[in-house]
Amino acid sequence: MAPKKGKKKAGTSNVFSQFEQSQIQEFKEAFGMIDANRDGFIDKDDLRATYASLGVMSIENSKLDEMMAEAPAAINFTVFLSMLADKLNGADSEDVIVNAFKLFDPEGKGSIPKEYLSEVLTTQADRFNEDELKSMIDAASIDEAGNLDYKVN
Repeated sequence: MAPKKGKKKAGTSNVFSQFEQSQIQEFKEAFGMIDANRDGFIDKDDLRATYASLGVMSIENSKLDEMMAEAPAAINFTVFLSMLADKLNGADSEDVIVNAFKLFDPEGKGSIPKEYLSEVLTTQADRFNEDELKSMIDAASIDEAGNLDYKVN
């Protein structure tokens, strides 16, 4: 019997073709590690347990709610895989990007000193090399005071 084709099915079945079988298996293992209660869905309690396993014992409910709100539906493996595909393909929304810049702008001015951002990007986490930094700075809107305006439309 041929599978029924429906709006939801058509959108989610394609996600499996975006990854190699070995990647899907690795993601399935990661999903299983996060799905602490083994019910086939990731919920707030699963996220809390995952954070606890990483040593983070106190995480705000609002933060967990924000994470859960990123999902378009209940997070089963197919939804999880779709979310990973979006993240890996750089499909972050403008809000996500602006919120990332806001982390470096605690006063909420809408701008970040270019020198500070350059230092952070070249010394923290997944460090930018000089070419990557130059490309970003060249594409950015820098005001006369040397601040990157991340809210420019």
